[in-house]
Amino acid sequence: MKKLVRSLFQKKIVRNQMMTELLNSIGQRATAAAQALAQLPTTTKNQVLRAMADALEEKTPDILAANQEDLADTTGLEDKFIDRLTLTADRLAGIADGVRQVANLPDPLGNIDRGWTTESGLEISQKRVPLGVVGIIYEARPNVTVDSAALCFKSGNAVILRGGKEALQTNIKIAAVVRDVLAAFNLPQDAVQVITETSHELAQQFMQLNQYVDVLIPRGSARLIQTVVQNATVPVIETGAGNCHIYVDETANLQMAENIIINAKTQRPSVCNATEKLLVNAEIAADFLPQIATALANSHVEIRGDEQTCQILGDQARPAQPEDWNTEYNDYIIAIKVVHTLDEAISHINQHNTKHSEAIITTNYEHSQRFTQQIDAACVYVNASTRFTDGFEFGFGAEIGISTQKLHARGPMGLKELTTTKYVILGQGQIRE
Repeated sequence: MKKLVRSLFQKKIVRNQMMTELLNSIGQRATAAAQALAQLPTTTKNQVLRAMADALEEKTPDILAANQEDLADTTGLEDKFIDRLTLTADRLAGIADGVRQVANLPDPLGNIDRGWTTESGLEISQKRVPLGVVGIIYEARPNVTVDSAALCFKSGNAVILRGGKEALQTNIKIAAVVRDVLAAFNLPQDAVQVITETSHELAQQFMQLNQYVDVLIPRGSARLIQTVVQNATVPVIETGAGNCHIYVDETANLQMAENIIINAKTQRPSVCNATEKLLVNAEIAADFLPQIATALANSHVEIRGDEQTCQILGDQARPAQPEDWNTEYNDYIIAIKVVHTLDEAISHINQHNTKHSEAIITTNYEHSQRFTQQIDAACVYVNASTRFTDGFEFGFGAEIGISTQKLHARGPMGLKELTTTKYVILGQGQIRE
């Protein structure tokens, strides 16, 4: 038994050493690639990005074939994950269009944020530079592979992608298409690398690859994001989890409210900007709740309500449990609560939200302003669907993620959010007294 235990322990040590060597090699190549990308002119980057978009469309049959390999075994996966994993020709065309939009955007690199001259005559400027090497840990979202590659390339960063095993074949094929384009332009293919080893042990080591990775961005479930936040030693930008609310004010246009709620809940319920909770002012609850319940039922949405909601709707709603108010369903489920004041709505949202996207439906200007000022979230809407929280919809071409934290970046992260700054100081021999 002791020999068996010793043998297993030695095998684990050897395996860990192999993973360390693999990650170090990936990190070293990414660092070298990042240094080359930082020097590229904008015209070259845009030309390469357009070629990437063309190649993605040209290779659509191959990419979809790889995607079908991944979809062949979805045992145990929830519908929301299968939806995110699935690619179609139309979805790929949209992803390629996003790459072209990134090519059309201004290049943030080299921009001077500010400049001034000090009393000692030093000329100081603060300019935009790449972050360096960006690591992405994500689940069954092959679109992230393309979005990350395009945005990181345009902003001068190398990217290391560690997707979930459910999308492995799709990610490998997409990365191969992108890397072939880089090679065709005599650029380092290692600007985009996919980690094909999907073990948790390697993911843990990747989260601590401080020597090579400058920032780590998790994309996926709240569980994945918290795992990265709690275990990483590399700086993390927290993204994604969306317990989003809509508050229907007593002055709201009720038909507008219905249209927005149905869109925000049902247009694509598996994504983080879908609305999960509905708050309705008590003054209109008796009129509006039956209206919205019928509309939700037509879209096969299950309603979980607080006591007053259940009294009004009867068997159209089931009682909400305490955990419902903190749950991101990513499904055809919504929880509804009746509130008596705007202050109560704001307090409830700030207590239970994930600081992603929140909306108010109102015709009262003062209420809209108080809501936008007091709600603590990355995106706050007045009379619009939360589904617009998206890099493409914001005009960023794509997004690297939706940051729900407050440092460095917040909301949909585009090109500028993938840069940092450095100070350039020009002198004429000055010394400090």
